[in-house]
Order: sequence, then C-alpha cells, then structure tokens
Amino acid sequence: MNAVYLAQDPTLADFGRDPWWLVLGKIVFAFVVAVLATLLGVWFERRVVGRMAVRPGPNQAGPFGLLQTLADGLKLAFKEDLLPRTADKVVFFFAPVISVVCAITALSVIPFGPMVSIFGHRTPLQVTDVPVAVLVVLALSSLAVYGIVLGGWASGSTYPLLGGLRSAAQLVSYEVTMGLSVVAVFMTAGTMSTSGIVAAQGDGTRLSIGGFEVPAPGWYALLLLPSFIMFFIAIVGETNRAPFDLPEAESELVAGFQTEYSSLKFALFMLSEYVAMVTMSAFTVTLFLGGWHAPWPITSIWAGANSGWWPMLWFFGKVVMLVFVFVWLRGTLPRLRYDQFMRFGWKVLLPINLVWILVLAGLRSIEDWDSRSKLIAVGIPAGILLLATLLWPSRKQQPKPTVQEQVNDRPHGSFPLPPMDLQVPPSPRTRRVVAEREPANIAAGPDSREV
Repeated sequence: MNAVYLAQDPTLADFGRDPWWLVLGKIVFAFVVAVLATLLGVWFERRVVGRMAVRPGPNQAGPFGLLQTLADGLKLAFKEDLLPRTADKVVFFFAPVISVVCAITALSVIPFGPMVSIFGHRTPLQVTDVPVAVLVVLALSSLAVYGIVLGGWASGSTYPLLGGLRSAAQLVSYEVTMGLSVVAVFMTAGTMSTSGIVAAQGDGTRLSIGGFEVPAPGWYALLLLPSFIMFFIAIVGETNRAPFDLPEAESELVAGFQTEYSSLKFALFMLSEYVAMVTMSAFTVTLFLGGWHAPWPITSIWAGANSGWWPMLWFFGKVVMLVFVFVWLRGTLPRLRYDQFMRFGWKVLLPINLVWILVLAGLRSIEDWDSRSKLIAVGIPAGILLLATLLWPSRKQQPKPTVQEQVNDRPHGSFPLPPMDLQVPPSPRTRRVVAEREPANIAAGPDSREV
C-alpha cells in the first residue's frame, strides 16, 4: 500500500504540509543541483565540443578532467577584481546577482519526482507548487534579463551597453514565442501547475478516429510537436546560447555585456548562464517530455519504474539529453547575424505559432462532436488549404537588366565608369614564343631500382 501511494502524482494539496527542516533540505538540494549543473555543465560542454572537434578536451585535472572546472572557479576567485572608473558601483555589483538568483529560483517549482518518504514524512520531490507555476518560471526568465541589461549599462562602456540592449530586444522577440508555445500545453493539460502537467502526461492519450479509440503517446513533445520545436528554439534564444549568443558576440562586441567584468562577478554571470540552461532544460522536460515519468519501453517492462526514487534518474537523464542538444548546437551551427535572428523570431516563429494555436483551439472545440461532423469540420478547411497551396500564383522572376540598363539607372553624381566597349590589349608576355623542349632521356644507372 505504501509503494502504491508513493507512486502517485503529487497534487497542490500535498504542498505546504512539510516541516521546516524538510523545506530547508529541499531548498538546499535545489541550490546544490544549480551549483553542480555549472561545474559539470562546463566540463560536459568542453568534453563534447572537444570530441566533435577531434581533440581531447580537459583530461588532466582529476579523473576524466572532472576537477578542471573546479580549478578554473578557484582561479577566478583569486583574480583581481577590476572596477571601471565610469561604472555605477552598486548596480555593477548586483547585476550578476540578479541573473543568478532568478535562474536558481526557477528550480523551486520544477518537479524532480513523485511522492517519496523522507524520514517517515511523505512529501513530493519538489520545493513548492502553485496553480500558476509555469507563469512563475516565465516571470523569472523575464527578470533574469535585467541582470544582463543592468550589467551592460552600469559598466559605463559602449560594447557592454550594446550587448545589454541586444539582450533586451532578444528577450522581447523570443519571450512571445515561448509564451505562445506554452499556451498549447495549458489548453491540452487544463492546468498551469507543473506537477499537474506532469501528471497529465503520465497516462497515454486515447484518440477517437473514425469511431475507434486509438492509443497515443502521452508526451506533449509528440502530441504538440510544433509547440515543442518552437519552444526549444525560443529557450535557446532566451538563454543566449549559440547560435543565438548575440549579446556577447566577440566578433563585433568583444564579450558584450560582460566585457568589463572579472573575478567572481564574471564567474556569477557564467554560473547564471549554465544554471539557466539546465533550468530551461528541466522546464522543457516538465512541459513536453513527461517530467519524471519513465519512457515507454521501461514502463512496459517494469511496473515500479515510476515509484520511489527511481523517477529522479529518468528526470535527470532527460535533462542531460537536452543539455547535450544545447552543446550540439554550439558545436555545429555558426552564429546568426542580428537581423537574421530578429527576422526569424518575428516573421517566422510568431506567425507559425499563432496559426498553430488557432488550429489547436479549433480541434479542442470539436472534441465532443460526432465522427462525421469532425471529419467535415477538419476536411473542408484542409481541402481549401490544399487547393490554395496548389493554385497560388507563383512569383514571376524579374528579367535581369542588361549592363547598359544598369549604367543608365545609376543615380546622378556617381563615380565615372570606363567605356563599356574598352578593349584591353594583350600582354606583351603572351607574344613570346616558348621553345619546345625535347624530353630528357637519361639512361638508368646500375644502382637504379623501382621504388
């Protein structure tokens, strides 16, 4: 009976009943996860990118180079802490702290597992949960950019200021796409609670097609595939990761918003970046990949896969898989231009997301109709869309203007052009006759041999 209870999904009623020491333990656990995410994340990224670039990566300090990141952190702590003369000292100090606090706080509403027993107390493996927990994560993600913007402004330098402005524009552009992608999850799960969304993905969905019940996967990454793809693209832009790391593009902004930072302040910015990457990966697992529930082959073989402490293994395994995708993108794709990045967010992702939400809302509104009415309601718009796609007039390619037309279209006052019929005389060297040489026939000596 105890095992059955521990395998249950937590609800909102299960929170707020823990003793103070258990709440404190959960908070410390979330903080330790954030710190370890930075230490192991930097090592993991350097090893994976090194493998992709056919080089070893860090492999000297500790087994497999695991202590290299710790050594780099200690080195940063003992470096000289520089403060620009024109910087705002208070804001310059607190800017990286804001980014770190927002990234770590977002882990408080992420469910790591089901109900477990800790020293006789049944409690969910989650710090807390609220009816609008997803909005809490979105709000903290929006607030985290203030650390970058304020850090760039308080540095009193041009390049950091431009990096902070880029980060603000980047947030506005991709926060809209991320929010619309989450709307599809709200509509399907019927709740904004993170534990409720994970519970909604625990059981497989059954679809009614032609009067027959067809089993379907419960993960929203498959049921809401367009939302999952656009959400993941948006979080890559939100976390300033390559190929969207434009606020710190060294090709035109040196190091961007963190150009003037050094020592522990620079380490805090690095900590916030990797914690944000892990937090957003955990958020994606919660919304689209079933949370702490084991994947399908494991649940069909092992009935107790989702009980006890085992779900933490499945949860962190999915998180590591998404972090690998972050690293894979960095080691594969080149950085986009800033105009390409903004155009992609406003002219591609946003319209597609709006159309997808409209289609999903229409499908949700006809769930209670009979099969024939559903077929008519879906078939007629699909047929109209197909005909419109096939019959849509193609854009005729404009004929390329001739050279004379291009010359005539030049604005008044342009640089003079040489005559278009100018004949360049041949080079005098081409008139020289090169004597034909006869091939040299040299007899092979007695010591010659084929090599």
